[in-house]
Amino acid sequence: MRILVADDDPQILRALRITLAARGYEIETASDGATAIAVAGRTHPDLLVVDLGMPGLSGVQVIEAVRGWSAVPILVVSGRTESWDKVEALDAGADDYVTKPFAIDELLARVRALTRRGASAPEEPVVEFSEVVVDLAAHRVTRAGAPVRLTPTEWRLLEALVRNPDRLLTRETLLTRVWGPQYTNDTGYLRLYIAQLRKKLEVDTSAPRHIRTESGMGYRFTP
Repeated sequence: MRILVADDDPQILRALRITLAARGYEIETASDGATAIAVAGRTHPDLLVVDLGMPGLSGVQVIEAVRGWSAVPILVVSGRTESWDKVEALDAGADDYVTKPFAIDELLARVRALTRRGASAPEEPVVEFSEVVVDLAAHRVTRAGAPVRLTPTEWRLLEALVRNPDRLLTRETLLTRVWGPQYTNDTGYLRLYIAQLRKKLEVDTSAPRHIRTESGMGYRFTP
C-alpha cells in the first residue's frame, strides 16, 4: 500500500514517513504542490495525504489537479481550523480532514478507513472501444486482435485518458500527469502525442470518435 505525503514542513514529513513506514506502508513524499502532482502521476499512490498551505500550488489546487484524473482517496492534514477551509478542501475532492496537531492514533485510523474504502472499489483493468482493447493491468493494447505498439509516453497519456471516461482532462492536467509540472505550457508535446494515439487507435483520424478535443480546454475520452 503506497501513500504519498505532501507537506512543506520537513518535521511533519519525517514523522509521517517513519510512523507510516513502521506500519508497513510504502511512503513517497513531496514538499510542494507541483512536486506532489508529479509524484502522484508517476507513482499512482493508494492514498494521498496533503497539507493545504504549501508553497507554489496550494493543497486545494493539488486536490483539484489530482481529481482531474484519479479517484485516489485524499486525506487533508492541515493547521487550518476554520470551517470554510475544510469545506473548500472537501468540495475540491478531499475525502477526509484532520487538523494539526493531531493524535497519531486518530490519523492512523483515518488512513486505515480511507485505504479500505479505496481497496473496496478496484478499477476495471480492461477498457474496450471500437476494435481496441486496453488492458491496464498488463499494459497491453490490441486493435482487432493485433498488438499495438505504444511508446512509454503514449501509454501514460492513453492510461490517463481511459481511466477517466467522459471526463474533461485539461491540457495542464495531462501535461503535468505525463511530463511533469515544468511542462504545463508545452502544449505542442500534447498535440503531437494525441495525434500519434489517434493514428494508432482511431478509425478516422480526421473525425476522431474516442479521443476528442475540447476546444481551448483539453481532451475527453469517450468509449
